[in-house]
Amino acid sequence: MTIDAGTGDGRAVLAAAVREPETLVLGLDANAAGMAESSRRAAKPLRKGGLPNATFVLAAVEAPPLELAGIADLVTVRFPWGSLLRGVVGLDDAVSAGLASLLAANGRIELLVAPLERDGLDGVPTSAEGLIAGGATAFRSHGFEIEATAQPTQAEIRATGSTWARRLDRPATLIRLVRR
Repeated sequence: MTIDAGTGDGRAVLAAAVREPETLVLGLDANAAGMAESSRRAAKPLRKGGLPNATFVLAAVEAPPLELAGIADLVTVRFPWGSLLRGVVGLDDAVSAGLASLLAANGRIELLVAPLERDGLDGVPTSAEGLIAGGATAFRSHGFEIEATAQPTQAEIRATGSTWARRLDRPATLIRLVRR
C-alpha cells in the first residue's frame, strides 16, 4: 500500500493507481474539498474509468486514523506546504511522528520538496543540503535514515502526477528514507 500524505487535489493518487494497478493507493489530507473530485473519479464504475485501487481519507497527518497505523509500504509527500513542510524538515515533530506511524516495518518515506527563499517560510531550509539535513533530523528519532537523495529532472517531477509538478518553476529535492 502507498499513502500520499497531504495529497491536495489527489491527482497524484490517481496517477499512481493507474501506474500500479496491483497497489492500493490512499490519499490522505485534512481538506476534503481539495480531494473531492479525485475521490469521485476513483469511485466511478470500472467501465467508466473508476480506479478500485485508489481511495481517499480525510485526516490530518499529525493525527492519522489508528486503522492506518503500520500499513503502508511507502508514504509519499509531494511538494508540501505549511505545517506539512515544516514537519518534513524537522520543525514539527507531530507531523514526522504521524507520517512515521503509517509505515510498516520495512516501509519507506519519499519526500519531494521545493521551497525557495522568496516563499518567506520562516525557518524552513531552502537549499538542497538544508532540506536533506532537515529531512534526516525530522525522521531520525522515529527510526529512519536517508537511503538516497536526488535532484529530479522535470520529466521525473511531472511523472509524479502532482498538480504542482506542472507549475513548478524551481528545482526540487527528492529524499528517500528507510527504517534503520
